[in-house]
Amino acid sequence: MQRTARTDPPRMVTVGEASQILHVHPNTLRKWSDQGLIPSYRIGQRRDRRFAVEDLVTFLERGGNGIED
Repeated sequence: MQRTARTDPPRMVTVGEASQILHVHPNTLRKWSDQGLIPSYRIGQRRDRRFAVEDLVTFLERGGNGIED
C-alpha cells in the first residue's frame, strides 16, 4: 500500500480579519483583490471573499502595501 502525504486545506479568513492582519481598511483590501494584487476566493451563494493566510503572509513578505514602485 502506498501512502500519500496529507495536506490540510489552507486557513481562510474573512475580509475583516484579513484587513486587520494587513492593517488596511476592508475596502482597500477589496480593491487590491480586484486589481489582482492579492488573491481571494469566492465562497457560498453570496460569493463572499475569503483570503488564505498563506497568501497574506506572502503579500507582507513582498512589501505588502499595494503600491508599485
